[in-house]
Amino acid sequence: MVFCLSSEESRRPLRSNMVHFQASEVQQLLHNKFVVILGDSVQRAVYKDLVLLLQKDSLLTVAQLKAKGELSFEQDQLVAGGQLGELHNGTQYREVRQFCSGSGHHLVRFYFLTRVYSEYLEDVLEELTYGPAPDLVIINSCLWDLSRYGRCSMASYRENLQRVFVRMDQVLPDSCLLVWNMAMPLGERITGGFLLPELQPLAGSLRRDVVEGNFYSATLAGDHCFDVLDLHFHFRHAVQHRHRDGVHWDQHAHRHLSHLLLTHVADAWGVELPKRDYLPDPWIEDWAEMNHPFQGSHRQTPDFRKHRALFPPPPSLPPPMPFPYPLPQSSTPPLFPPLPQDTPFFPGQPFPPHEFFNHNPMEDFSMPPHLGCGPGVKFVPGPLPPPIPGPNPHDTFVPVILGLPGVAGENYTWADLREK
Repeated sequence: MVFCLSSEESRRPLRSNMVHFQASEVQQLLHNKFVVILGDSVQRAVYKDLVLLLQKDSLLTVAQLKAKGELSFEQDQLVAGGQLGELHNGTQYREVRQFCSGSGHHLVRFYFLTRVYSEYLEDVLEELTYGPAPDLVIINSCLWDLSRYGRCSMASYRENLQRVFVRMDQVLPDSCLLVWNMAMPLGERITGGFLLPELQPLAGSLRRDVVEGNFYSATLAGDHCFDVLDLHFHFRHAVQHRHRDGVHWDQHAHRHLSHLLLTHVADAWGVELPKRDYLPDPWIEDWAEMNHPFQGSHRQTPDFRKHRALFPPPPSLPPPMPFPYPLPQSSTPPLFPPLPQDTPFFPGQPFPPHEFFNHNPMEDFSMPPHLGCGPGVKFVPGPLPPPIPGPNPHDTFVPVILGLPGVAGENYTWADLREK
């Protein structure tokens, strides 16, 4: 599609509204925050760049971007799957990683997904109800969904999108910010590991399918009052930063992505960012951007949850995924009761315990016996616990200035100012 500009004004470089974060500012923004990232190998690189930026102002190396399922990356820990299981390109591949800062005030966890909604995703949601409530959830799943699950993959993807957003709405507390990352643009030739040799004929149509899938996912996310970050739009002109496999991106692209994401999160949380003079953004073409429903990013108004009852129900909500067994209710208390806002995470404390993940990645994920499921019985979601109470950043707008010196020279965070 070609767009023609009617204006004859000279083209001017656009100044970027994106903030280039320093590691110290990321530490302040995510102070006492639990971040969960779910998705494929591209989202794993999003996790890695965020973990690195929480510690130092440097870029990922090529080796770090290519690594898969390694036991440790920049002080993080492989909790399940990956090299603890079997490395493969099947739809049952699992990889769970976690980073806890030395100060105990930053917790970031990653789950590898090969489908946006599945029984495994239900297992993940169940885990999140036992530990500290997430403050930020970043999720995307698209390429695997549209290429590895049969001829009706688009229809299944649309149904699963509806299911996952309904479940996220039910499980996550109101204080949690969910950001849906739209899939990034693909190259003309795709050789990524997720696309098996026998599926190479699909490569030509997959680029168009991703655009269609992005439209459905962004629309449904907006219907459920979740935030949307249009990475396909932001990286449409960044071909030189895409790897030869047509799927993955280099370290400069992922640092740019982190800046976009953190700028969006700071805006959603009402954090006033440092004022700096930036050069024109080389990632944006030097003419006015066309308007479209999800240009750049899309976030809900601060009072959107007060008006949620005004939204009509979705027209054709797909039925829940059938499960063969009822979930036995355990009488034991939750393994990880919610932590107060200013309680640090402890690096030596696993979230959740390692034995929770003792499973064969080639088999269906099973729950340990002490959680109410016998050996070999698939986990089946039961009634959800009540939402965990917590502050809702959308209810009260409290601006925070990163790097603002306090009385004793300290830097106040959003949590600190809220208590004063």
